[in-house]
Order: sequence, then structure tokens, then C-alpha cells
Amino acid sequence: MTIAELTEKIAKVAAQKGGLGKSLKIATDAGCVLVSADGKVSNDDLPADCTVSVKLSDLLDVMSGKLNPMTAMMFGKVKISGDMSVAMNLQSLL
Repeated sequence: MTIAELTEKIAKVAAQKGGLGKSLKIATDAGCVLVSADGKVSNDDLPADCTVSVKLSDLLDVMSGKLNPMTAMMFGKVKISGDMSVAMNLQSLL
């Protein structure tokens, strides 16, 4: 999956669920996906309430179930900065 395909997938889910109330940025080695507070999704690299930094391959492994999210955090494959409560909503978008 490319960053464009990931953005499209998140945009479809965000359109159904609406916004998170705060912004969330997924920063990967292939680019960024920004979900604004109102649920709009773009590839803009702007400041967000919460930033999840992860390699795209590791993110795809988490999404497919090959990699446990907590294990990924413990081994430093996923780093979260900002409002951790926003990161807890990430799974609902993936």
C-alpha cells in the first residue's frame, strides 16, 4: 500500500465517522497523512495535536495484525508526540 492509498482509505473512514475533535498526523518515511479536527484528510505536513511517527512498512504490519501496536511502541517502531488520547482513536480510522 502506498501513502496515497493509505490516505484514501483513511479519508473514506473519516468521512463516515466524522472528525476526531482534534487533529492527528501520521508521519511516515513515505509522507504524511493529516486528519484535521473536522475529519478532512490530506497529505499536508502541518502541526497537529498528535503526531504518530512510524515507517510505512511498520504501519502496514500493524494494520494487518502482523505487528502488535504495543510491541511496536515498546521497540520504538512507533513514536507518539502530543495528545496521547488522540492517538487512541487512530485504530478506528485504520
